[in-house]
Amino acid sequence: QVQLVESGGGLVEAGGSLRLSCAASGRTFSSYSMGWFRQAPGKEREFVAAISRSGVTTYYADSVKGRFTISRDNAKNTVYLQMNSLKPEDTAVYYCAAALRSGSQKSDYNYWGQGTQVTVSS
Repeated sequence: QVQLVESGGGLVEAGGSLRLSCAASGRTFSSYSMGWFRQAPGKEREFVAAISRSGVTTYYADSVKGRFTISRDNAKNTVYLQMNSLKPEDTAVYYCAAALRSGSQKSDYNYWGQGTQVTVSS
C-alpha cells in the first residue's frame, strides 16, 4: 500500500509558476514509476507527466511539454511537478499517482493522491 499526499496548488496569474509536491509513504517509493494527472471541471482525468523509478526517463503530454518538468527525490520519497508559463487552460485538480509499471493511462496506476487545486487566472 502506498499513500500519496499532494501539496503546492493554488491561484496564480497566467504566465506564472507553481511547484507541486507529492509525498509518498508506505512501500518502497523507488519501486514505483510516478505520474501526474489533472482533471478540469466536466472533463476526463488526463495524463500530464510521468517519471521512471530511477528518474532517468520522463515523458509529457504535448500540451505541457516545454513548460512542465517532473522530477523525483527517492531519498525524500517525493515527486515534483514544476509548472512554468501557466495558462488558464491548465486550471484543474492535479493528482499524483504511483504505478508498478510505467505508462500514461489511468489504468496503469495503482495508487492515487487526493488531488490539489491549481487555478490560473487570465
